[in-house]
Amino acid sequence: MASRLLTPAALETLIDGNQDDERAVLSRSGFASLSADLEAGRFLEQSITHLLLADILILSRATSGEARDFLIFWTRRHEFTNLKTLLRGRMAHATQAEIRAQLADLGPFATLPVDDLLRTEDMAELLRRLETTPYADMVRFARRAFERQPSLFALDSALNRRYYHGLVQHARPLEQAAGHPFSNLMALLIDRVNLVWMLRYRHAYGLPPAEVFFLLVPAGYRLKSDLLKALALLPRLEDALAGLPAPYAGWLARADTVDAVSRILDEQLARAARAVLTSAAPAIARTFAYLILRERDLRRVRAVLKGRALGIAPAIIRQAVGLDPAALVAAA
Repeated sequence: MASRLLTPAALETLIDGNQDDERAVLSRSGFASLSADLEAGRFLEQSITHLLLADILILSRATSGEARDFLIFWTRRHEFTNLKTLLRGRMAHATQAEIRAQLADLGPFATLPVDDLLRTEDMAELLRRLETTPYADMVRFARRAFERQPSLFALDSALNRRYYHGLVQHARPLEQAAGHPFSNLMALLIDRVNLVWMLRYRHAYGLPPAEVFFLLVPAGYRLKSDLLKALALLPRLEDALAGLPAPYAGWLARADTVDAVSRILDEQLARAARAVLTSAAPAIARTFAYLILRERDLRRVRAVLKGRALGIAPAIIRQAVGLDPAALVAAA
């Protein structure tokens, strides 16, 4: 499966090549259906979800116990998107048909009683019904946030926080069993989530420090809670970045926007995942590394295909997928 991961040269070919080059790269990577869907005018998101779930189905069958539980919870992010689509649709007073058209088909990984949820009359009933699903804990947390501030942002941010908190809880037993290769990937992932959220909430959305801190994942990896709380108090983005410990301070020394921070940390996570994948690390660590890289590939392919379809300049597409030379120098 790792042999299908995209190389920078393959990504360059996708950006600059002709249609035959595109089909060849996508076929070698197991992405042929994406090109067909785009040509047929269909959205790529459903195909991307199916490709990811097909990989996870194979990998989960080769694992058991806590490792399998972790992989299954990792897939919950896709159903999590369906859950948020239901909530957004209900808030916007969309019809059942309009909401259903936006839901991804998750096959054997689906757990939400979609038909029952679509028949609920209002947001309050939908939230109560969701509290009888496997997402009850997340929904209760989000409902309390929604009651304090009845907005889509309050729901989305509270649900996102609760999902990653659940992922950390599923990862904890494996961090001891699989050791540093697995725990380092989790640290890079959650630290990236927390730092990008903190910077975006504070410096793009202008939220007060106390609210920002409340919305972060209580994980305690390299970026500890006390440090994040202190950074959220700083008035400028550059001040927050200057207060980071190693290795983040070095990686982000030239970052000047939240998007730049996100791109650089995404590249560092990918580098760590590639190192784990080609090592003798425990199977769950290599599996997790593969899934991180595979999902990154799919995001980048989607950006390239959409960019080409819209006639966007290759230089802009390169920047969007992390092939921009300046971004790579910053991430080095």
